[in-house]
Order: sequence, then structure tokens, then C-alpha cells
Amino acid sequence: MDLDKETRKKVDENWKVRIENEKTKASDDKELYHEPNFTVFVSSLGMQAMIALGKLENPITKQTEKNTQQARYLIDTIGILKEKTKGNLTREEETLLDESLFSLRTIYIEEKETK
Repeated sequence: MDLDKETRKKVDENWKVRIENEKTKASDDKELYHEPNFTVFVSSLGMQAMIALGKLENPITKQTEKNTQQARYLIDTIGILKEKTKGNLTREEETLLDESLFSLRTIYIEEKETK
């Protein structure tokens, strides 16, 4: 298929316009969502652990459910993050990890003792 020069130019210009529109839309969409960062990641794991501990409603099932094995896995995962990121975190990030682990471990022990 042999396209003449004018057709190629038109297709190329349409392509450039479309790509610019997609870039703009993607940029706009980023503003609608939180950018992933360490704090959001750790908080997300903590929330999942709280759901597994039965302290928060599961947003999917709309029920409170306990799964201490899942909670332990998530708490241990946060512990691994603490060990593997030692020396590479801001003071706030370290505090978040320390406080999250302390709270989650305390709740976990309480839940296991009431079983």
C-alpha cells in the first residue's frame, strides 16, 4: 500500500494530536489518584492486617472477618520491610513502621489470646 506524501503527513499529524491528548488525559488522571509512596504502601499493608484481625470491615464483603494467619503474614511482611529498609528511611517513615508494627503485634497477641 503506497500512501502519498499528503496522506502520510495527515496520518502523522493525527497521530501526534492523539498522543498529546492521551498524555494530557494521563496527566489529569494522575491528579485524581494518590501517587504510590512508601507511606501509602505501609499504611495499605497495615489496613489489610487490621481487616484480617477483624478490627475493620472488609470493603469487598462488607463484613468483619478474622483471619489471624493472614494478619500474621502481613505483620511479618511489614517487619521484613523494616529490616530491609533500615538506614534508608526518613524519620517519619521509621516512626510509621515502628508504630504500625507495635500496634499490629499488640492487637494480634490480644486476638490470639481470646481464641
